[in-house]
Amino acid sequence: MFDEDDSLPVAAEPRFGRASGAEMDLRRKEQIAYEYLCHLEEAKLWMEACLEDELPPTTELEEALRNGVSLARLSHFFAPEVVPKKRIYDIDLKRFEEKGLHFKHTDNINYWVNAMRKVGLPPIFYPTTTDIYDRKNMPKVVYCIHALSIYLFKLGKAPQIQDLHGIAEFTEEEISAMQKALEQYGIQMPHFGKIGGILAKEMSVDEAAVHAAILAINEAIDHGDSAATLAALNNPVAGLLNVELTNAERYQESLAKEKAEKVAKAPPRSDDDAEGDVYDYMLTKKEIQGCVTGVGVIVQQEIAAKKFAAGMDTINSEIESDDVEALVRSLQNPAVGLANVDASNGAYYLDVLKGMKAEKGAVAGDSVPLTKDEIQAGVQKSNESAQEDRELAAAVASINDAIDKEDADALFAVLQATGAKLHDVETAQKVHYLAVMAEAKKHKGEIFSESEASLNQGEIQSGIQQANYHAAEALALASSISSINSAVEVGDSAATLASLQAKPAKIKRITAECADAYQEKLKAALESKKEMAVGSSGWTEYEVEHGYVFYYNPSTAEYSWEKPAEHDGRTSELIQSEIQAIVSRVSADFDRETLLKSKEPLIIQLQARVRGLLIRRKFRNRVRFLREQEPHVVKLQANWKGAKQRRAFKDRLQYFSDNVAAVVKIQAFVRGWLARRQYERRTKYMKDNVAAVVKIQSWLRGHQARKRYKNLMNADRPPVETVRKFLHLLDHSDLDFSEELELQKMKAKIVTEIRANQQLEADLNVMDIKIGLLVRNRLELQDVVNHGRRLKKRRGGDSGIAAVAPKGLKTLSKESRQRLEAYQHLFYLLQTNPNYFAKLVFEMPQSRTNKFMENVVLTVFNYASNQREEYLLLKLFETALKEEITSKVDTLKEIITGNPTVIKMVVHFNRGARGQSQLRELLQPLVNEIISNKSLVFHTSPVDVYKAWINQMEQETGQASKLPYDVSNDQALSHEDVKRRMGDTIRALKDATGKFLSSILQSVSKIPYGMRYVAMQLRLALKEKFPDVDDDDILKTVGNLIYYRYMNPAIVAPDAFDIVSLTADKGLSPEQRRNLGSIAKVLQHAAANKQFEGENAALAPLNSYITEAYQRFRSFFLRASTVEDAETHFNIDQYMDLVTLSKPVVYISVKEIISTHLLLLEHEEAIASDPDDPIHEVLRDVGPVPDVSTLLGVDPVFPDPPPGGKPLSEDHIQINQERMNEHAKTEMSLTLTSKFETFEDDDSDTKALFVRTKRLVVEVLRVQPGDTLTAVLYTPATEEQEEYHQEHLKKRQEKEDAAAEKQEGLNRTISMHGDDLLPLEGMKRKIQRNLRLLEADGLVSGEKDYEEIISAIGRDIRNQHRYRQQRKRELARLRQTASHLNQKATFFEEQIDYYNQYIKMCLDNLAKAKGKQRRGMFSKQKEDVQAVRQSIKYSGQKLREKGVIVEIEGVPSHQLRNVTFEISATDVGVFDVSARFMGVSMEKVEIIFQDLLQLQYEGVAVMKMFGRAKINVNLLIYLINKKFYGK
Repeated sequence: MFDEDDSLPVAAEPRFGRASGAEMDLRRKEQIAYEYLCHLEEAKLWMEACLEDELPPTTELEEALRNGVSLARLSHFFAPEVVPKKRIYDIDLKRFEEKGLHFKHTDNINYWVNAMRKVGLPPIFYPTTTDIYDRKNMPKVVYCIHALSIYLFKLGKAPQIQDLHGIAEFTEEEISAMQKALEQYGIQMPHFGKIGGILAKEMSVDEAAVHAAILAINEAIDHGDSAATLAALNNPVAGLLNVELTNAERYQESLAKEKAEKVAKAPPRSDDDAEGDVYDYMLTKKEIQGCVTGVGVIVQQEIAAKKFAAGMDTINSEIESDDVEALVRSLQNPAVGLANVDASNGAYYLDVLKGMKAEKGAVAGDSVPLTKDEIQAGVQKSNESAQEDRELAAAVASINDAIDKEDADALFAVLQATGAKLHDVETAQKVHYLAVMAEAKKHKGEIFSESEASLNQGEIQSGIQQANYHAAEALALASSISSINSAVEVGDSAATLASLQAKPAKIKRITAECADAYQEKLKAALESKKEMAVGSSGWTEYEVEHGYVFYYNPSTAEYSWEKPAEHDGRTSELIQSEIQAIVSRVSADFDRETLLKSKEPLIIQLQARVRGLLIRRKFRNRVRFLREQEPHVVKLQANWKGAKQRRAFKDRLQYFSDNVAAVVKIQAFVRGWLARRQYERRTKYMKDNVAAVVKIQSWLRGHQARKRYKNLMNADRPPVETVRKFLHLLDHSDLDFSEELELQKMKAKIVTEIRANQQLEADLNVMDIKIGLLVRNRLELQDVVNHGRRLKKRRGGDSGIAAVAPKGLKTLSKESRQRLEAYQHLFYLLQTNPNYFAKLVFEMPQSRTNKFMENVVLTVFNYASNQREEYLLLKLFETALKEEITSKVDTLKEIITGNPTVIKMVVHFNRGARGQSQLRELLQPLVNEIISNKSLVFHTSPVDVYKAWINQMEQETGQASKLPYDVSNDQALSHEDVKRRMGDTIRALKDATGKFLSSILQSVSKIPYGMRYVAMQLRLALKEKFPDVDDDDILKTVGNLIYYRYMNPAIVAPDAFDIVSLTADKGLSPEQRRNLGSIAKVLQHAAANKQFEGENAALAPLNSYITEAYQRFRSFFLRASTVEDAETHFNIDQYMDLVTLSKPVVYISVKEIISTHLLLLEHEEAIASDPDDPIHEVLRDVGPVPDVSTLLGVDPVFPDPPPGGKPLSEDHIQINQERMNEHAKTEMSLTLTSKFETFEDDDSDTKALFVRTKRLVVEVLRVQPGDTLTAVLYTPATEEQEEYHQEHLKKRQEKEDAAAEKQEGLNRTISMHGDDLLPLEGMKRKIQRNLRLLEADGLVSGEKDYEEIISAIGRDIRNQHRYRQQRKRELARLRQTASHLNQKATFFEEQIDYYNQYIKMCLDNLAKAKGKQRRGMFSKQKEDVQAVRQSIKYSGQKLREKGVIVEIEGVPSHQLRNVTFEISATDVGVFDVSARFMGVSMEKVEIIFQDLLQLQYEGVAVMKMFGRAKINVNLLIYLINKKFYGK
């Protein structure tokens, strides 16, 4: 509980007097527990703010911190360089949740301590590992977290921790539990309030240190380096807050601007005021903090604006996606700031907002996003609709509940509720509403289930209307019956008839002629009923439709659906059923009388039928007589008919002969009429069956089109007429043509840019060498001088000094650099051309292949560490596999039973670290399930089962079995118990194998791509090598690679392949290995479709399962060996090494370089038989195989003795060898480059001409037919064809103009536009000229009627869609390549600019250094001028003594005193040399210092000057350094 005054937990007050000592102690302990819980809550909220993730509740936080994951994640927050995420153990807590703490969790705790040590938190706060892992002192941990938060906040790296004391609330149970936990710790609680003082004491910072830190920040601002400025701002001594790493550029810009303004406003500094206030021109700590804070505010505002815009875009996009949950999440985004968003109203939000957006789009004519106000209005509207629907649902539920309770009053009250939205509810029908709705609900329950029998709002409204209708109908019925009774009582038969005929009365079978009879009968019945109902209540009971009972009082016109209390069942009026009975009887009597009067026609009909019967009898007798005399009758009839026909024929023939003209005319008329009638009938039939006719015509046309299209698709050279039929499918648009031209131009552009980049790279290498020479000149100049002095002593100063440099591959000399580049070219060639390694592998002995594979091949490919290397390694495997299958494999069995080299290499590579995780993920759960089942035993041998059975019987009975112990399989199976046990084993083995099989079949995506790719290449190579072999046999071979070689060993020995984790003292038991071996055996038989027989005949019941499993395996092997090509998978093209900023680097030992070099030289002819193969040239550049000392430039411990000296001892030789072996392990990095990166000129112009010609041919063939293209081109076009062509051009132009009005048209070249507007004959002449140019280039042939053009058009038709997609992809790749090339060019140019600046700075520094040595003699300005414009003058004799001049042609040595040289510095690094030979002035010579260094690098010892003087290059450099640069 909490006290209302101070909000702190207090114990209950004693009931009488003051609290005792025990009670006060208890309250003190509770107070301590509460304060500690507050500190826990503060630490939890601070860590959540840093991690942006939720942590467990406060009471569970101590236990959650034990695994160190949250602490390690916190370390990554403030020191990511110390604790990267990938190093955090069990970051997803799966291991901790499944099995609890693991000793490796302590690594996370150590990471946290290291991170705190890195940022500089004083060690006094650090807890020990056991304090956290064993939970020995968790208050110390929380204390450390508080100290860390305060420290990081001061550094500006973390938010400030909150003070929740008196604010946080906890239950009594939580406080009590924490009190007990603190008592168990048995430690004194740390003083959280003293953290700030301890930090200040441990980290005291004096004013001088702060001043220096502020000056360092100002200096970094002046340099303009944002990274250096950020580092200075983060200096803890400066004490700046809220410094963010991501705002470095903004800090630099803001601080530089602030400082510039301050400098501009500062008073001018005089010469006398050298010691003025430094902060007049520099920013103070407060000003720097203000800039940092201001930048932070701006950044936060920008982030908020971006989040708001992104949130609004997300909302508008989710409205279109129909995803309710995603829409609700976007509406609840705090960055958008929408109010009253209820997740349960998501469907309403989607409907309303989608409608609003559609309505807004319809008004604007385009899709317009909704604004925040519109969305907020839509949310409010949706909430209101949802609330109304909820109220309606509640009302409907209440109505159904009232119906179930049969409470008419409650039902009526709910029906009148506003939320129900019901109308026409009448008080008089209250009881009837219940009856009608109960009946409706019962009926619905009979149709649907009971749970779905509730009435909805529509059905309830329908029930109300139905009840109201029943009431109106019943009231009308009662009124009509009352009217009938009144008319009958009056005695007016006409009025009675009228009342009976009234529709509400529902009296049937009324006949007007019976009006008097109705009156009479009804009168008698009414009087009789009145006599019986004397003293009745006056109510009458009516039964209406659906069995409802209605009560009506005619005297008062009242009605009720409930039986009135005073009604005794008697009534004084006739009811509807009684009246209907009387009317029916009267009408039936009248109908009977009328029927009798209508019998006369029936009697007449009967007499007629009798007479007919007599006549028919007489006729049948006559027919019987004639049939008895049939031969005579037939003969008489035939003679008579023949005579009549002959006479009529003769008369008709004579008539026709007399009227031939009229007969012909009549026949023509009749035939015409018949033809017209037949046509009209046919036309009518077609119109009546137009759908069938259209269908038949479509089928015929389709059949003809398919036939022509089949001819187009299958014919290599389709005829012109066939191509013409499908030109409409081609429809080359301007976009197609533009893209085609752009494709060709882009290729040419890329080649140009590649060449430019190569030139830039060459320039960059030159600059690199120059900088190296400058640096070496700076470092090794004194060595040159000393060496020169030694040469003077030995040679008397008569010769120059040669450059001395250590030998070795990495030495900065031309020779070493050439050898290094040669090795880089060699390994680049080996890496990118798989043929060399593929052939080299098969040239080596089998015993050396594995070692060569591990030590060299995988090293050269960097163990496939990135996509490029993995792609190239797979290409090596592919090439080597095809080479091995082609040259060494004769049957499929050799691959299965043998041990092919490439297969072994592939499995070895994919079973390494790259494929190990996939195998473990696939097999680990299954293997763990098998080895964890202690009761599982697979005895697949009947003998083993038999022996186990005997052992069991002997153990159970305690007596020796009388059965023999050593039996055969057949003898063992003769026992029923053995058969039963074998059956159980087989069933269990089948179940376990089924689990493995199902998991394997679903693991296609888990198999490494490299394994699948090699499997696909194996399948294709075998199909090509053995085309007659069945596909099943090839798939079995593929399965041998995927399952038997890759997966099966991991099942049999999971501990050897790291599938399961076992300790060293707990390996797999024999039973576990046997179980796994049995499963692997069945899977192996299934993968190979091998039946159990012979020794394994006991497992024959599994043969049907083997056959079934093989079919599933077969599909699996086919899917696993079907992947996309490597180029698509790795996104590799021919420009991959030309667009990357950094070239590929290989880290390889010296020994591996030498061994590879040696192997290549040994097998050079075998791996490259072609003498023009580029590897021959590269090997010539590399030269002979060097030894370790030559390659590294190191000397042995004991050098070889001179000739005639004492030879080295064996110990010395062994020591030298051991040292060389150590040096042979030295790793070297080779930056791989290609020596042959040249490209041939692109033929894009010719291809573009071919494309344009093809387009023109299409235009001509659309209009003019012909058997060949030659016939079409040389056949003049008709006027109709020309008109059709012009009409086609006009329509296309109109279409383009219409499109141009809506959007920007296509950018078409002038030549394209002109070609399109040519007349037909002009196009044909243009085509003829183009064809002659193409024929000259060999692209078409006139002898074949230019079939190449027609075939190309046919191919375009066949591949139109696919080609367009491919062209777009290729254009995208080329644009991306061009972008990368531009980036690389920019990178090179920036590097060159930087190098130039660096060289200039080096030379400036040399000049300044020279000037500093002369300080005191001249003023500063004079020193600077002298450093640049200084000159020196020497005589030839003096320069000869210094060794600078070797000799001067034509000038004797004794005349050198008459020769003078003057060297003047005209610019930084540029010198003019003037000379006078024997009084004759020579022309000035300009010397560039870098050129001298280049000559020194190239090993040129002597250079000529003035055409006569030979100058020592090294000593000239030394002289310039000494005199001009002070070195």
